[in-house]
Parts: sequence; C-alpha cells; structure tokens
Amino acid sequence: MGRIIAIDYGKKRVGLAASDPGRLIANGLTTVSAGEVIAFLKAYTARETVTLFVVGHPKQMNNTDSENMIRVIPFVSTLRRAFPAIPVELYDERFTSVLAHKALIEAGAKKKQRRDKAIIDTISATIILQSYLERVRNMTV
Repeated sequence: MGRIIAIDYGKKRVGLAASDPGRLIANGLTTVSAGEVIAFLKAYTARETVTLFVVGHPKQMNNTDSENMIRVIPFVSTLRRAFPAIPVELYDERFTSVLAHKALIEAGAKKKQRRDKAIIDTISATIILQSYLERVRNMTV
C-alpha cells in the first residue's frame, strides 16, 4: 500500500503531511512555498510510493467554498497534470487552523512558535490527513 499525501494549499505556503505505508497515522512533512510544492512532490514521489493526494477543500460554515478555493482549483489542475497516475481528492478543511493552534497550545508551544504560520500549515495538513484516514477507516468497518 502506498502513502497518502495531504496538502493544505495556501496563497504563500503549502502544508504537507504523509501517511505511513499502512495508512494508519498522519505525519507532518513540511511547509513549502506555493511555487515549490510541485517540485517537492516530484522529489518525494521519486523516493516514496504515493497512491493518493488529499487536498484541503476550503469551506465556510454554511458549506460553501471559501475565497481560497479560487487558488485551490488551479492548483488541483496542475497537480493532476503533474501526477496523472495519482488520484486527487478534496477533503473539507474547516477548523484545521483552529485545531492546529489548539494542538500547539496543548503541547506547550511558546507564543513565538504558535505564531509561526509554517508550523500551523504543517499541522493543518496533518489534521486533514488524520481526519481523512479515520473517515475511510470508519467507512470500511
């Protein structure tokens, strides 16, 4: 079984997380600039088997797309062209930034760390992926 990569796509930065090969646990990878994400993923997929990309679907509370969706749609198209053999799924990313901040606070992170948007983006991607993995696991039970 290959890994699943979660992508929290933003205007400037992109948070990335990867599952273990057994698809049980999400692990934060890194945060890269939006312009470097495809190159990073090409290098990653050259050394690891990836069978799915899960891209955070930015939604508002009323379940409509948020303003960042205008950036996510072209990114998903680029991702599909760059990796035609790897499927791409959108997954609701509501509350991931809030949950990431909360996780940092609970972990005892200092105020400076909690303001580091790169850390927040990586944690957000990890939350997206762990939520996705749990949903898939619950659907098969």
